[in-house]
Amino acid sequence: MAPAAATASGERGLKSLVWQKLKTSVFDDCRKEEEWKIILLDDFTTKLLSSCGKMTDLLAEGITVVENVYKNREPVPHMKAIYLITPTTQSVDGLINDFVSKSSSKYKAAYVYFTDFCDDKLFNRMKSSCSKAIRRCKEININFFPYESQVFTLDVPNAFYHCYSPIVEKANETVMEQIADQIVTLCATLEENPGVRYKSKPLDNASKLAQLVEKKLENYYKMDERGKVKGKTHSQLLIIDRGFDPVSTVLHELTFQAMAYDLLPIENDTYKYKTEDASGKEREAILEEDDDLWVKIRHKHIADVLEEIPKLMKEVSSKRKATEGKQTLSNLAQLMKKMPYFRKQITKQVVHLNIAEDCMNKFKNNVEKLCKVEQDLALGADAEGQRVRDSMQVLLPVLLNKNHDSYDKIRAILLYIFSTNGTTQETLDKLIQKVQIENDSDMIKNWKHLGVPILTTSTSQQRKSSRRNRSSEETYQLSRWTPMIKDVMEDTIENKLDSKEWPYCSQCPAPWNGSGAVSARNKPKTSHLDERKSGSKLIVFVIGGITYSEMRCAYEVSQAYKSCEVIIGSTHIITPRRLLDDIKALTVPKSKDTVYFKNE
Repeated sequence: MAPAAATASGERGLKSLVWQKLKTSVFDDCRKEEEWKIILLDDFTTKLLSSCGKMTDLLAEGITVVENVYKNREPVPHMKAIYLITPTTQSVDGLINDFVSKSSSKYKAAYVYFTDFCDDKLFNRMKSSCSKAIRRCKEININFFPYESQVFTLDVPNAFYHCYSPIVEKANETVMEQIADQIVTLCATLEENPGVRYKSKPLDNASKLAQLVEKKLENYYKMDERGKVKGKTHSQLLIIDRGFDPVSTVLHELTFQAMAYDLLPIENDTYKYKTEDASGKEREAILEEDDDLWVKIRHKHIADVLEEIPKLMKEVSSKRKATEGKQTLSNLAQLMKKMPYFRKQITKQVVHLNIAEDCMNKFKNNVEKLCKVEQDLALGADAEGQRVRDSMQVLLPVLLNKNHDSYDKIRAILLYIFSTNGTTQETLDKLIQKVQIENDSDMIKNWKHLGVPILTTSTSQQRKSSRRNRSSEETYQLSRWTPMIKDVMEDTIENKLDSKEWPYCSQCPAPWNGSGAVSARNKPKTSHLDERKSGSKLIVFVIGGITYSEMRCAYEVSQAYKSCEVIIGSTHIITPRRLLDDIKALTVPKSKDTVYFKNE
């Protein structure tokens, strides 16, 4: 299991909050001194526990063995078992099969904890089959993953297809219901009953989901007799469709985490690299918040990272006077052999230097040339502030460069189309032909299903959103673009969001509507905001995936407005390549058996 507990946001982090809730709702609930237990997990709860706890944490809670509820297991009839499972047929079948008869029971007793609401049909089936073996049966309301201290995911990438494919009649209602249920479990874990609002137009997914969430929040807090939360708390939940900001999904980012996940083959947060010693072994490193160095540098620009890591490496090396002169990966490998005490610390620095060097190799080969073009198209101006007069002239060098792969060319074409708010059919056909991407043309055309204009029509000339003025902010020339979600976060905290564009489907919490008890006349603006919103949360949920650059914005805004913590989440986390593949697949029919849940 992956390490967890400590996070950048300390004890307030989502990971430690989820672990604390599991500890209270599950482990403390069935604790008996000096009694060891087995825990049974399904795929979802295995991932949930791995995201916020480690094996030593479980041992401290009296758990000796972790088993998969789906698999055949040896009976341990003298031990009690905790079933931490999702309320799905497959998981409940695993429980029932363990207690077919008293003589063949696998365990002494079962303590059952469902992640979410268990429907009557499933509950009654379980009750009629093995009620005598069950000592506890509770719903704990944790149906999301704490990905980082301020980031959560529902881990339902299939929702993208169900919400945006033209083949699916309407957004699949079952999917919307399930997403809403999962969001409510996040709010319950945070002990928040937020004011719910959504981005109106161009699609109605956000509106539908917001209304479902509001209704389910109301029902949840009505039924939650033990909880202290009844009315609306001092928090807001914003629900947004993915087409709200297409630019940030395809632009090449140069901050460390976003750049690494875009350019390198990192799967399941695992980076593979080869050692510099003679053996040249392949090693693996997990990029997680347990690594303090990763937390410190993940949101920094690659130029700053390349400057910082060698300094840290030099610092560690000089402390022990183990090496002299220029620092290289190979003599650090020698240092590690001589000094086991520092091995772990240096390993982390070597890992991140490897990642940074891998990123820079890609950057120097191709990405650097792309970045200037992308920034100019995205912002409609060059680094000197001169307006781009002919976007096609800016785009053409990328299309003619044989070193850029088709994905990079498609990303550039999309930025051109987004910058002009759509193009003509004739121009689009020529671009597709020039780049020879006929087979992948749906990666461009299918954006229309997200409400993003691809072809210009008499009705598609919608005005561009006005952006916050960031001219005074220091930035690198190739990183001038700021994700639109950051504007929204800041505008929400400052009560500047247009209520027509961002309507509430619930009452607005007092601290956010200008009716706070503190008078703005008597106090400076920042103090006024701080006092009204102190301890409040802004939760942002994007239907259809969030990018790593948008995740970074949640931390930056929380740091700038210390009175309000921003938490961001989505159905899943996306990289540009993965999103383009999903966009292309929107018009490909899926078999009717394709399920929404992986473990259903």
